[in-house]
Amino acid sequence: MTLDQLRIFVEVAERGHVTRAAEALRMSQSAASVAIAALEDLYQVPLFNRVGRGIQLTEAGRIFLREARAVLDRAATARAVLQDLAGSPAGPIALAASQTIATYWLPRRLAAFHATNPRVRLDVVIRNTHEVEAAVAAGEVSIGLVEGPTKHPALIRTPLGHDQMVLVVAADQRARPARRSGKVDIARLRWVIREPGSGTRQGFEDLLAREGLSLDDLNVFLVLPGNEAVREAVEAGAGATIISRHVVASAIAAGKLAEIPIDLPRREYALVRHRDHHVTVAQQALIAQLIREGEAG
Repeated sequence: MTLDQLRIFVEVAERGHVTRAAEALRMSQSAASVAIAALEDLYQVPLFNRVGRGIQLTEAGRIFLREARAVLDRAATARAVLQDLAGSPAGPIALAASQTIATYWLPRRLAAFHATNPRVRLDVVIRNTHEVEAAVAAGEVSIGLVEGPTKHPALIRTPLGHDQMVLVVAADQRARPARRSGKVDIARLRWVIREPGSGTRQGFEDLLAREGLSLDDLNVFLVLPGNEAVREAVEAGAGATIISRHVVASAIAAGKLAEIPIDLPRREYALVRHRDHHVTVAQQALIAQLIREGEAG
């Protein structure tokens, strides 16, 4: 059994398709099939059931997948230790970032890091805050960047800065329900909001809790899985939303959206990592730079 066979097995198991796994690994479909067949023949254990053009893990395959991932994780740690002994940042870093950070905060900072650390390869996936937290806790990525709260006890959280939330509506939406005090009555607005698990959604729910309200008290018209989709819907007049100023600043400046004054707290950007996982030299360098960038604003 070789590490290459394990990598191929894990890729096929995760994709449920030999051809797609082979494409991801940049190898031929026949070579991937041979590697899987070699594992099954060597131990006389079927790992997959062939279903039409796809494949599904057998019960033995599901058990073996957990162990194969663990072996590959250990091998990756061993490589990282050797790279650390070489003394300079090198190798891959897997990151997960929530949408606002990944789109508006992170790109320039990663470009600056790469300019001074060309031997480091950065692999970034974009997920919502809850999914980023889960990915770091499970060891799928080494570093997570979130704009919402995290709760997993195995994670170390480091603040990186703050983000200002704003309440916006379409610029031509003149009817804005207000209380006698003149403040906006959020219970009478029609809302477009993010999906559960996002930092933006959590910030909105925290505001409602302070007002003694819940989502059940509101007229929620749309729930959308992304900042840009929410912004486009609000620009089209679908309703109001509370969202990062980063996301809507250009639309406000262009006269497509109007900001409604409301007292909204800032939310924290944070870096999270697993307290029990080895931190490579490359990861240390990236973490240090992101913290410096966050402190600088």
